[in-house]
Parts: sequence; C-alpha cells; structure tokens
Amino acid sequence: MICKRWILSGKVQGVGLRYFIKSNAQRLRLEGYVKNLIDGRVEVVVQGEEENIEQFKKMILRGNGFSKVSKIEEEDLPLGDYGEFHIEY
Repeated sequence: MICKRWILSGKVQGVGLRYFIKSNAQRLRLEGYVKNLIDGRVEVVVQGEEENIEQFKKMILRGNGFSKVSKIEEEDLPLGDYGEFHIEY
C-alpha cells in the first residue's frame, strides 16, 4: 500500500475531470480525494495498491476526452485514513 499526492496541470478544470477521477478511483478501490486549486491546477491524493495507482495515473493522463493533463507533479505521502475516494470543495 502506498500514498501519493499529485498536482495536475493543463486543461484540468471545468472539463469534468474531477468526476472522471473519482469514478475511476472508486472502481479501482482507491482511497483519497481530488480537488480544484485556486491557481487552476488540480490536486489528487490517492492511496492504495501500487499497481492500481499506476493504472489510475495512466487513466488520468489519457483523460476523459475533454481534459488534457500536461504535467503531474508527484510526491510520496505517509499512509493516512482517507476513506472512500471523494471530491473535496
């Protein structure tokens, strides 16, 4: 089990990306959250099995047909108690 924090840049707000991320995270049984940042980027904190997180990252990079992630900044986080993956406002 690992935990990551990603900051997504590109065309990532106002294109349904948060809902796309949430539904795919739940399907992969990942924990954490996604939220818009005031600077136009999107933050994702995700926790789960490493292979599921790598698959999840590939889905995010492919996008939902409306979004375009041009950059992912990544950092490792300690494991936490995030519960079911959700959207934070």
